[in-house]
Amino acid sequence: MNRNVVFTFFLFCFVTICRGSGTDIALDAKATLLHRIDSLNLLIYTCLLTLTVLTIWVFKHRRVSWLHETGLAVIYGLIVGAIIRYAGSTNHITHINVNPEPGTTYNLSVPPDMLRFHFPASLPITPGDSPIANKTYAYSFRGEIVNVEQNEIDLKATFDPEIFFNIILPPIIFHAGYCLKRKYFFRNLGAILTFAMVGTALSALVIGALMYGCVQLMPASLASSFTFLDTLYFGALISPTDPLTVLAIFSQLKVDVNLYAMIFGESVLNDAVALVLSGAIQNYETRYSHDGGFEISGFLGAIGDFIGIFSLSLLVGALMGCLTALISKFTHVRDWPLLESALFVLMSYAAFLIAEVCELTGVVAVLFCGICQAHYTYNNLSSDSRNRTKQLFELLNFLAENFIFTYIGVSMFTFPKHHFDPWFIIAGFITSMLGRAVNIYPLSFLLNLGRKPPIPVNFQHMLFFSGLRGAMSFALAIRNTVSEARQAMLTTTSMIVIATVVLQGGAATHALDYLRIPTGQGSNEESEALPYRDVRSLYHATDTGESRSRMIVRWSNGAKEVIMPWQLNGYDDTPRGGGDAGGGQKARLARVWGALDSRLLKPLLTHARPPLTETLPAFMRPVARLLTTTHQYTQGDNTLRRTDSDSDLCIDDPQIPSSIDPQQLWPGLVDTRISVEGITGSNI
Repeated sequence: MNRNVVFTFFLFCFVTICRGSGTDIALDAKATLLHRIDSLNLLIYTCLLTLTVLTIWVFKHRRVSWLHETGLAVIYGLIVGAIIRYAGSTNHITHINVNPEPGTTYNLSVPPDMLRFHFPASLPITPGDSPIANKTYAYSFRGEIVNVEQNEIDLKATFDPEIFFNIILPPIIFHAGYCLKRKYFFRNLGAILTFAMVGTALSALVIGALMYGCVQLMPASLASSFTFLDTLYFGALISPTDPLTVLAIFSQLKVDVNLYAMIFGESVLNDAVALVLSGAIQNYETRYSHDGGFEISGFLGAIGDFIGIFSLSLLVGALMGCLTALISKFTHVRDWPLLESALFVLMSYAAFLIAEVCELTGVVAVLFCGICQAHYTYNNLSSDSRNRTKQLFELLNFLAENFIFTYIGVSMFTFPKHHFDPWFIIAGFITSMLGRAVNIYPLSFLLNLGRKPPIPVNFQHMLFFSGLRGAMSFALAIRNTVSEARQAMLTTTSMIVIATVVLQGGAATHALDYLRIPTGQGSNEESEALPYRDVRSLYHATDTGESRSRMIVRWSNGAKEVIMPWQLNGYDDTPRGGGDAGGGQKARLARVWGALDSRLLKPLLTHARPPLTETLPAFMRPVARLLTTTHQYTQGDNTLRRTDSDSDLCIDDPQIPSSIDPQQLWPGLVDTRISVEGITGSNI
């Protein structure tokens, strides 16, 4: 009898455990399936990037210039997206219909963040299971359901938009600031700021107004979902440019450095301007205009938000860059290059996160953090860390850019929130071109009133042509797709990005030929390009295309001056007593900033000379001695210090050696004799 009781007890426990383990096994199988689908989607994007890299190599090997790597990424993404969308899958998402309980209060326009689905004790989870105790499952909000029959692969191929802003965009923007060629950027600073700030705001306003007028002529179902603030937001998100394709061709063909600087500088800054501008429009709608109307106080408040957020974000990024420079200067972390590089990356990313936490704009912060890191911190780093950080951010930028363009192609078929309206798409294409024209031509006319020499007409046409749309426009459009209006904006933005990257990018070389813009006028490094009328090369570049094997002779007030090849990296090639090709004499603001930078900021944040003990007033000598390192006292005067150079951001140039073999420094040089003010070179 006791044996039967014991046997029955163990049998009951075994059956109970099996039923419980059956539920665990089912959940484990579901988790394993989701893990496999996640891995499959990551593998798809990895294969797409790998295929893009290999195709780029083939194109470079064959010297194909009619299609850039970003265009390739988009095309491959479109192909794979179509395959995922129409190939079909048996892994459909399971769903159950639920309704809110009577008396539940919720906002239909802003759904709850979480749903708690309660299983009563009397309801078995699957047929055949015994009743289980009460369980409650939580489901987080993803968005409005468009296609209930969507499969797992479609769902997993769509990433959370916050991934773009928090993970993918920061390295792209930081790389733009960290690798910015500041020499010609600052020589064209007035034009760049005008196009990037005034032009972007003007373009957004023109596009928004024209789109609002076009929407009113469209069917009532679409017109009723748009307010003027919606179309103005569309103007803000479609105004920033991303001329990667054009700039890559400029580098290969060695186009005029000032044109390059204006296009690149504008694209760097207008991303930040567009992001802050779109945020100001959203703040205006949230705080002041609940019915879509216009209020002058709200408009002025939005302008104040724009200026305040941009300025504070800039300050956060600059302070983080300066703090990193101080840490690298006054510590010996450079003795451990790996730790030094890790600290550099973490401090740079912290600038983005701090700005976002403070409800500022992380893109602006990380951009100016990159500029400060390049200008100050870079000089304090060890040689290993310099190479490592440059190559790391170049690699991250390459992968992130191509991933975004690949995802744009894939999402055209897999993202469930697209709304295709042909009239809105056509209007978007036309108004975006008109907005770009308003940005370039009227502002160029105003700039030419005081610019010497003026911006040529063919340069203006190329600036207009270089208005490709890219990562920032797509990231802003995909961030919010709840309403029908935002879904139409996403679809139109994606198509504009694809068309401009593939078509305009591929036609860039032909545009240069058609506009008769000269090429082959400098090296890939802006600091080595010498586009001035009174600078002549006696020995041109070698067959390898390198420009370091040339000797420069220039005339200043009737006297000859010789620049040897080992001096070229530190050579200040601004003509004596004349304007430069970037727009006349250096701007007064740039001169004031240069004096402040060289006499205060660089000695404070780097090991540059002169030390603060020589530049600060006498009553601040104790503080100056505290902030000056021994290395600054002992390194000697940098008489050959690089001035206004940006190809290599080190401050100190190597001294010219006393004994030089010209054939080693200047291979292939023919026998030439020159005499300049008593300096004779034999066999130079």
